[in-house]
Amino acid sequence: MAETNSSTSYSPYKPILLPALITLAVTLLRLAGELMHWSPQWFNPAPGGGGAVVGIVWLVPVFGVYFALRLTGSGQGPARPARAIGYALLGSAILVGGFLLFQKYIQNLSGLVLMWTLATLGALIQRAAWRPLFRVLLAYAYLARVPVAVIMLLATRLRWDSHYSALAMPETELNWLAQFFLFGFVPQLVWWVGFTVVAGTLFGSIAAAIALRRKAISLTAPHSQ
Repeated sequence: MAETNSSTSYSPYKPILLPALITLAVTLLRLAGELMHWSPQWFNPAPGGGGAVVGIVWLVPVFGVYFALRLTGSGQGPARPARAIGYALLGSAILVGGFLLFQKYIQNLSGLVLMWTLATLGALIQRAAWRPLFRVLLAYAYLARVPVAVIMLLATRLRWDSHYSALAMPETELNWLAQFFLFGFVPQLVWWVGFTVVAGTLFGSIAAAIALRRKAISLTAPHSQ
């Protein structure tokens, strides 16, 4: 079934520019904070950089909701909101499952490939439930993650004291370029893209379902004379 009241005059890609610029600004701020040794709580330079307050991962649910509401308001909301939420939950389970398999059981190249494959699968199935949102989130994901991949290339080659350096990962016998490819390039342009699409769809679908429900209630409610 097609999305609700699809509009041919509205481009779903119009809302992407501002979020992409905000995301780039946060990325550059994070890099500056790490290189200038600002508070680790805000700019964690440790491998993985987990838990830092400043980071673009926190923007995914925000912009997922933003894109979803823009699409819904333009008549390109999900035809079946519950189905979109269900697909997002399934995609989340697939993505998280691949991550846990690598982290706990298959900590080798095969585990990495499996994790990337499952992240891609989790993202691709979102297209079946809400195609316009899938396309917008995919475009946003690459606009967000390509700059990070470029920064990681520089950080790895120049050995910056930053979580962006792939050399901060567990040491291997690989050279810096191979290290970057395995722990920088592919994760950014595969796993994190998958995460962005899945998480953005989950939060966006929930927001769209609420918005459509409220609209339906307002249309059916008796109007006062």
